Amino acid sequence: MSSHISNKRPQPDKVLTDIADYVLTYEIKNDLAWKTAHYCLLDTIGCGLEALTYPACTKLLGPVVKGTIVPNGAKVPGTQFQLDPVQAAFNIGAIIRWLDFNDTFLAAEWGHPSDNLGGILATADWLSRTHIAEGKKPLKMKQVLEGMIMAHEIQGVMALENSFNKVGLDHVLLVKLASTAVVGKLIGLTRDELINAISLVFVDGQSLRTYRHAPNTGSRKSWAAGDATSRAVRLALMAKTGEMGYPSVLTAKTWGFYDVSFKGNEFKFQRPYGSYVMENVLFKISFPAEFHSQTAVEAAMTLHGKLNKMGKTTGDIKKITIRTHEAAIRIIDKKGPLYNPADRDHCIQYMIAVPLIFGRLTAKDYENNVASDPRIDVLRDKMKCVEDVQFTKDYHDPEKRSIANGLTIELNDGTVMDEVLVEYPIGHKRRREEGIPKLVEKFKINLTRKFPEKQQKMILDYSLDFETLTQLDVNEFVDLLVI
Repeated sequence: MSSHISNKRPQPDKVLTDIADYVLTYEIKNDLAWKTAHYCLLDTIGCGLEALTYPACTKLLGPVVKGTIVPNGAKVPGTQFQLDPVQAAFNIGAIIRWLDFNDTFLAAEWGHPSDNLGGILATADWLSRTHIAEGKKPLKMKQVLEGMIMAHEIQGVMALENSFNKVGLDHVLLVKLASTAVVGKLIGLTRDELINAISLVFVDGQSLRTYRHAPNTGSRKSWAAGDATSRAVRLALMAKTGEMGYPSVLTAKTWGFYDVSFKGNEFKFQRPYGSYVMENVLFKISFPAEFHSQTAVEAAMTLHGKLNKMGKTTGDIKKITIRTHEAAIRIIDKKGPLYNPADRDHCIQYMIAVPLIFGRLTAKDYENNVASDPRIDVLRDKMKCVEDVQFTKDYHDPEKRSIANGLTIELNDGTVMDEVLVEYPIGHKRRREEGIPKLVEKFKINLTRKFPEKQQKMILDYSLDFETLTQLDVNEFVDLLVI
């Protein structure tokens, strides 16, 4: 016997209205947030430029139909493509994330908030070129930075208490959510239109984490965020036409997101939206590695030097104990064969073995020519991950947000080397003063991969100074990055 269900349209779910009201009304006043967003922009663009040196990435780029050029379309940094904003967002998002080298935010859910720059920059550039063609003023880069801060905040605050990976969903859902909200503001959605757009995000089918985990780890994890931020632009544009939304998309019994995709649980929130996430974001500065392993790689680099001083090699190692946190064990503790670069950059044992053997870890070290070195798998088999409960607590502590790893090596002769423990990676807020000069150097190195010296200097002249950058028209900034 069926029960009566009211067809009266409810008020929009509070989660939807809170996001819309934040994006439309919040004023960012925190200086640290603005300055961090500046460095985040440089680092994110640089990561995309490095990705353009990898054919596996570049084969996915360009228009959907080869040869298509969009008048007043958005340009893709480091290329000659000029595309509609939806496809441009995919292109930019894909290059940003390809090498797993852009920023990270870790909590109950993890993710890479700068993935949202794909949709933000593509939309802002397209709008700017369109405005100029219509005799109106283009957008300024400060609006891009504002969009980044807000997208970081939406993605990160949602991630603090809500684990999407535990129900099998990929964190790029949060990229789609944050990008839709911010892009919606950029294109001038009303409050009602913005709520509609946000609701459409949750009605969408969401990406599974299949491509991030054994035995199916694969290259989709490198373009999934591009796909999500691109879809966000599409949904925002649909809402702009007056396309309706679904007010109880989360809470509707049986058919809503909570019941269908979140095991009947409602979202939980630790704090209101502000600028906390950008202020506390983690930069990947030294190593292109899944963030839960960053401190392990740093420790391995230290141990490489210690082994050299002792006159030892990795062939003298009997056992390696990795003292770590629960999230690292769940995501990157991996045994057995590794089939591709995406498999390898999510294996903590691989990411420790390479620096122990070679004294380095670069994006190229995930390719087959390095992975075929038999010493790597021999060393991987000697490693064991052990959870330290305090590490796990500190990982979730909002005042610490540590990502600790400690490595202990036992040699064949019975010698047990002192544990090398690193609690905070160099890209952490607690090491920001140490990290920023290295981040800027990383950006400069990435510019050399695509641009001649004169163009590099011009880019640096306009982008390194915060005030100069924020007053630059978006289209002018993007034009600096076109080859």
